[in-house]
Amino acid sequence: MLLVIAYSSAARQQLRNTERAFEDVFHRRFGRVGLLAETELGALLALRLRERHGPDVQLARTEPLNEFSDVPEPVRDAAAAYADRDSPQTPYAKFAAGTEHPPLERLRDREL
Repeated sequence: MLLVIAYSSAARQQLRNTERAFEDVFHRRFGRVGLLAETELGALLALRLRERHGPDVQLARTEPLNEFSDVPEPVRDAAAAYADRDSPQTPYAKFAAGTEHPPLERLRDREL
């Protein structure tokens, strides 16, 4: 998907107008942010916004996260166990200490 962030009010208005005109290209819009289909039309609309509003429009390409192929099993298990912990006030570092779950420092350093 293509991520479009409109920072100025003029760019946000143009983003809203573009969504109304091309509803089939927009997956979602959250205020100043729009997710467009990764098609040539989606790219045309995103680039048109950027050409018109310059640095007030930021563009990025996103990929959906497939938790089963992209995230290691120990991280998935830790997320499930942490969500099911006894005390919701326990921070992750304390929760993971002395367990087989990956420590917070290791999670920070490893890229997916």
